[in-house]
Amino acid sequence: MRSASRSAVLTGALALCGTVLAVPSAHAVETDVVIKKVSVNGGKSIVFGTSRTESFTISVTASDDSGIKNGGFLQIDRDKDGEYWSYHGVPSCTASSTTTSTCKLTVKLERDIDLPRNTLAGPWDVYVQLDSKDGDSYSDVYGTHPVKRRSTLSVDAAPEPVVKGKTITVTGKLARANWDRYTYAGYAAQPVRLQFRPKGSSTYTTVKTVTSDAAGKLKASVKAASDGYWRWSFAGTSTTAALKSAEDFVDVR
Repeated sequence: MRSASRSAVLTGALALCGTVLAVPSAHAVETDVVIKKVSVNGGKSIVFGTSRTESFTISVTASDDSGIKNGGFLQIDRDKDGEYWSYHGVPSCTASSTTTSTCKLTVKLERDIDLPRNTLAGPWDVYVQLDSKDGDSYSDVYGTHPVKRRSTLSVDAAPEPVVKGKTITVTGKLARANWDRYTYAGYAAQPVRLQFRPKGSSTYTTVKTVTSDAAGKLKASVKAASDGYWRWSFAGTSTTAALKSAEDFVDVR
């Protein structure tokens, strides 16, 4: 069983806000504390690569007729296949009125706060515990939030330049972070779209879809029709972040 150190994750607050999570579950205990909004990482998936330079914020807005007491406890965690991981700590609460406060916790990975295991990528539970000034308490799993492995995606279109009507071969590689080994490895058997943008246009069109091979490599052949830019587009999965590659210009003569 592994988890981040509670004392280590409390590093202050970032001014982030975003969309709310899913509808909260029923309260474990009857309380007058009302959770109005929960935002994790500004509403975006938490995405970890292979370094300990990542950070994210959990923000909770709550109210009670007596006001919200500073402190409490915020946590995001997952328990799967015998592995457990959590990031958690005591938030700092700022009152916007006599009844309502927003409580924020910023988590920063560092030497003592590690990456989770690969198997834990996916939906994580978001746990909220806040107290009112008159002794009421909210303590429950509010919803879930996605934690994903970062992806990389390369592109190369050749030859450059090319005679109109001849074949262009577009290659690339899809990889994703391996949290167990702190490296990136090819992501196999994934559909990746090959897209083209004509010179002078701002719109990409999908030309074909290719499945990555056992090493994550991609390859497609197309006929050269006009000058333009080629790229790969990966839609992502429940465990791995979506990504578009850089673009590669091909001069057609």
